[in-house]
Amino acid sequence: MKFSHSWHRYRKTILALFFCTSLTAAQAVDFMPVNDVTTGMEGIAKTVIVGDTISTFDVKVLGVMKDKGPSGHLILAKFSGPIMEQTGGIAHGMSGSPVYINGKLVGAVAYGWGFADGTIGMITPIEDMVKLWNIPYEKNLSKPWDDTQLIPLGTPLMAYGFDAASMDYFKSKLPQYKYETYDTASASGDEIAKPLEAGGSVAALLVDGDLKLGAIGTVTYVDGEKIVAFGHPFLKHGSSNYFMHNASIFTVVKSYNAAFKLGSMGQEVGSVTEDRGAGIAGVSGVIAHGIPLRFHLKDRDMGRDKTSSVKVVEDSEMTPTLAATSLYNMLNKTLDRSGSGTATISYTITPKGKEHKPLTRTNMFYSADSISEKAVDEFYNVIDVLMNNRFINYEIADITVETEVTQDKKTAKLIDASASSTVVSPGDTIVVDVTLEPFRGEKVVKQIFFKVPEDQAIGKYTLEVRGGGEIPLPYVLEKQKYNLTDEILRRLKIHKDFNELYDEIQKTDTNNQIVVEFLEDGISLVDEDGSKSVKKAKIKDVESKPMPGDVQKKTGQEDLSSGKDDDKKIEKTAVDTEYIVQGDGQFTIHVMKPADRDKELAKRVKEVKNQIKMEHKLELEDQAKKDKADKKEAKKSDKKDVKDSPKKESKEADKKGESKVDGTNSAE
Repeated sequence: MKFSHSWHRYRKTILALFFCTSLTAAQAVDFMPVNDVTTGMEGIAKTVIVGDTISTFDVKVLGVMKDKGPSGHLILAKFSGPIMEQTGGIAHGMSGSPVYINGKLVGAVAYGWGFADGTIGMITPIEDMVKLWNIPYEKNLSKPWDDTQLIPLGTPLMAYGFDAASMDYFKSKLPQYKYETYDTASASGDEIAKPLEAGGSVAALLVDGDLKLGAIGTVTYVDGEKIVAFGHPFLKHGSSNYFMHNASIFTVVKSYNAAFKLGSMGQEVGSVTEDRGAGIAGVSGVIAHGIPLRFHLKDRDMGRDKTSSVKVVEDSEMTPTLAATSLYNMLNKTLDRSGSGTATISYTITPKGKEHKPLTRTNMFYSADSISEKAVDEFYNVIDVLMNNRFINYEIADITVETEVTQDKKTAKLIDASASSTVVSPGDTIVVDVTLEPFRGEKVVKQIFFKVPEDQAIGKYTLEVRGGGEIPLPYVLEKQKYNLTDEILRRLKIHKDFNELYDEIQKTDTNNQIVVEFLEDGISLVDEDGSKSVKKAKIKDVESKPMPGDVQKKTGQEDLSSGKDDDKKIEKTAVDTEYIVQGDGQFTIHVMKPADRDKELAKRVKEVKNQIKMEHKLELEDQAKKDKADKKEAKKSDKKDVKDSPKKESKEADKKGESKVDGTNSAE
């Protein structure tokens, strides 16, 4: 670990020296204010079409669009020259291309018209872009940007190492960004850190390491270690910490919608610190830490064992999706198949600082459709809840994941259960024998010891026995009764503080557990009189995007509370199994004072004894009746035999006589 830290410090030092040495020789460039720009002015723009070579194309100013951009004015221009003929017009990835008129830097090519050809576009003034180095600046905007006809020369995402299914998953989690993603490759020299220069390519990455995901654009201006690029927002997240990389262009791909640069994302050279209306700003030589993720994945069927690592940007909106997408993709690659299976996933999320301990959870999942996607659902939700909780700024230092997958269906039905006693006192232990029937397997019996809480109130309760991923039937009926939507359930859920939320996440039931717990009789999520008070209950399947402070457990339960009786914990006992347990059942349990319990048990014992005696008496009576009937039948049989005996003897004599005569005649 000491070596690792030392290497990072050494690498940062080398990068800083490299960029300082390379950039001190750069000549300062004068700016041309937008107020000095007039119709008919001509100039050039710089960009890369292939590799790292900077090319130029012609620019002619058509006019100035007052307050049409997200940061102020835009300059309308016509682009021409051999480069435009080659590419068919300005392309995605050219955003940020610096425009010079009379040797002065005017701004960056940044926008196009939705209904025009690709040779007409808009330029973001450089004076607005360099304000990114001195945030905040947007307070002085005359009006918000609301022109829907302006289309940023976009930042299609280049995806290295991701498959199509993973990118579909990624886009489904962040539909608001309307991402276009394209597969890309690595290029020779990607591992070499090169200084950024105006007109050269730059990449802003969201994922780095064994996988890469980011946008490629053009550098507009460099001032020492500071750079500005793109000329329009990437994600418009304001202050940010993306990974800034070199980029190399393979080619410009012509498309029916819009051409785009296809390139590789090379060596990390710094960090993007601002992402706002006028573009992105970054610092060379300062490497963003991000959140490291380490994966260890096993395919038990094929004997595959793979490890990989990435780092993702630290962002409350983006991180959960980026982490889950990376895991999803690595699972797909390890399995090399799609479809059904059972996954066991264990992950540890380590926070920065020592105030909170690392959170570790292990769970099992089965899917008949896509086990890779099913396995990452909870992982995504937990990260989302932690980073978006309403109590504290939860910063993640590190995430590790261990996953084993098999195509076998490792599920079991809970088909029977028996309780040692249904009459108890506080502090007593109830022994529950649970019979499981695994899928295509032999029945298994699990014994669970449930201790009645010492402070359990006297009364009648329902003892629930269920799989950890099941919800009790009374709660299902309650949800149906009041037509409770997921939105309502989210609003009902309240946590007192972060520690309570954190504790709940860590202790939430897992799908491979058998859970025994008391349910509160007469449970209700809402009062009949329409008041807002809500008793404690558990409901699963809240919506896929929990509100801050909520916990989504698609296969588990949700604790809903108004704060009433929050200090009283629902006692339960959980036992792990090697199966995903399905089904539930209930017992009615009477909790009594010890004296009353003993009387009741004695009474029940006496009743049982009396019942046994009665059953024995009835058995004796039945046996006596049977014996009597048998004797009667025997007597009837004897009388019949006596009556028929003379006739029988006569017949036998006649037969003997006939036989004798016949024998004599025969001899004769």
